[in-house]
Amino acid sequence: MSPTLDDARATLRTHFGYSDFRPGQERAVESILGGHDTLVILPTGGGKSLCFQVPALLMPKLTVVISPLISLMKDQVDALAARGLPAAFINSTLSSSEVSSRLARAQRGELKLLYVAPERFDSGQAAERLRGIGVSLLAVDEAHCISEWGHDFRPSYLRVGRVRELLGAPPTIALTATATPEVRRDIARQLQLREPRTIISGFDRANLHYHVIRTRTEADKDRALVAALGRADGLAVVYASTRKAVERITSVLDAARIPAAAYHAGLDDERRHAVQDAFMGEKVRAIVATNAFGMGIDKSNVRVVLHHAMPGTLEAYYQEAGRAGRDGQHSDCVLLHAFPDRFTHEFFIKGAYPERPVVEQVYSALQRNADTTGHVSAAPRDVAAMMRGDVKEREVESAIRILIAAGGLRSEPSSNGRVYVRLLATPDRIKRELATADDAVERDLLRALWRVGGATLYTGVGVDPDGLPPGFGGSAGVPALLDALEARQFLTWERSGGGLRLADFGTPAAALRVDWPLLDRRRAADLAKLESVQRYAYTTGCRRGFILRYFGDPAARTRCEGCDNCLGTHLATAPESTPARARRAKRTNGERDAQAATPKPSASDASPELSENDARLFGSLKQLRSAIAREEQVPAYVVFPDRTLAEMALRRPRSLAAMGGVRGVGPAKLEKYGPRFLTVIHSSNETEAA
Repeated sequence: MSPTLDDARATLRTHFGYSDFRPGQERAVESILGGHDTLVILPTGGGKSLCFQVPALLMPKLTVVISPLISLMKDQVDALAARGLPAAFINSTLSSSEVSSRLARAQRGELKLLYVAPERFDSGQAAERLRGIGVSLLAVDEAHCISEWGHDFRPSYLRVGRVRELLGAPPTIALTATATPEVRRDIARQLQLREPRTIISGFDRANLHYHVIRTRTEADKDRALVAALGRADGLAVVYASTRKAVERITSVLDAARIPAAAYHAGLDDERRHAVQDAFMGEKVRAIVATNAFGMGIDKSNVRVVLHHAMPGTLEAYYQEAGRAGRDGQHSDCVLLHAFPDRFTHEFFIKGAYPERPVVEQVYSALQRNADTTGHVSAAPRDVAAMMRGDVKEREVESAIRILIAAGGLRSEPSSNGRVYVRLLATPDRIKRELATADDAVERDLLRALWRVGGATLYTGVGVDPDGLPPGFGGSAGVPALLDALEARQFLTWERSGGGLRLADFGTPAAALRVDWPLLDRRRAADLAKLESVQRYAYTTGCRRGFILRYFGDPAARTRCEGCDNCLGTHLATAPESTPARARRAKRTNGERDAQAATPKPSASDASPELSENDARLFGSLKQLRSAIAREEQVPAYVVFPDRTLAEMALRRPRSLAAMGGVRGVGPAKLEKYGPRFLTVIHSSNETEAA
């Protein structure tokens, strides 16, 4: 007789201590017990693991759980073991004998859940053995990793569909905290799920209120941060994009007498634990962190989560903002938004997915700089310096990873067996400076090296330390002697082997087996996700509904009682001090800085008063606008209204990032028209300076 939902509830109470399932969990468990393939989207904290752990205890055979993170699977197995439940994991931290032992336990029926990293199935033998043991259920955790459209795509997950076949295509549950409709379709396709039941629930947390504060500069953001924390009570988490930003923002809060602590991956374990303990013990009011904070941290009474910079995806924003108000009490999620935030993300996206010409140019540069064996010693920054155009080191690093995946390059480990030595000192200097008895060993080593390479030692020679005469210590002792000689600038040396090596000198760049369409799709997908975050920041409609529609939650509505747009309660930055306004008012036209704070625009659409120089620039900007309007056959105001051109003339932005802060310059118009208007502004500045 098949287990029922009542059996599952009893198991939940007995082994996990909960009186009943949440709505999404109940539907998922019911679907699995009915033998259906199931796709579950529950937000962080929604209890996804119980959706497969409870059925696993009721099913006759093994449940295999595929999980991408070693730490995550260990935490879940430890938690199950603490409840006395039969679970184990297999990943790269185990020896072959430990893996065999755990598979033997599964064979004997001593395990109900076995967590496995996807990389363990490379040979197919593990899957075949598990099929022989018998698998009742396959659970794919963090299933968004299988989709090229997901926010954390992992190539290792592409083998999961094949693993499912090798296991005998058992009923499968795929689980993720964040999946758009496109990602959900891709998960089902990759896993070949049979008419899967899709369960989406729990994204609408009514106690969370969503706010966006428009800002232009870092100073604006800092004032808005201090003001927002001043209005709110209770604990706060402030997310920043970099370690450097975390440290700076912590100093800002300290100066405002708001007790704060910095948290990021650069802290040592002792300091990181101390910061966690201080926050959990409420010894500090706010923790300022990169996204490294939050994994495994469950503080239920966080009243404010504030993002000092826009995240790159709505998935990341929702997950991090969702750490507010887990006790069900009113809490605020605040995003400080400045248009230039997007440029940082675009920089990283471009670096992660370089264009085909960049990859081929990197490959050609590596070919030109390889030695006769194909070994490439140039570092990515050196390769970037060789490139035509503005190619960044990050793009070179990504291009190298693409070339390795395509088989055009090999990444080789360093070898202790051979060294590459290049002599710097002349014979006269060696005789003069290595003349004492204390220098005898180093002097003898140089003689031995000369016998190996002769005069070519000055251009570099590969040497086997174990082939040198006895007395130098071979591969164990020679490196220390070489270090001593290098410190005195007699020679330079490095271990030969290791680094990058061309697979085939003769393979042209165009013949490399690179999946260019996949790279293009990944780049486009990440840019689309970035655009969704930007639209969320700029929307005039319900922010809660925007988020819920993005994730496909049927609870989405057009209005709510928990966002600034619906309530009309837009938060504002703190006003500047009178001295700051006075200093700004004294600036001359030539001293204007596009990044400085500027007077707030008036509520009317009337153009601001312009000086004589500003008026001349305004006229030039209008001429350009007219030319563009004629080209596109549209009215001039469609390009930019007078009010926007007047503000450009007054503020004279020096970069696209600064122009993005001008009223009336949206993302699309900035990309389409920004460079041409910026050229006119730059030309005007140069003319006036002359």
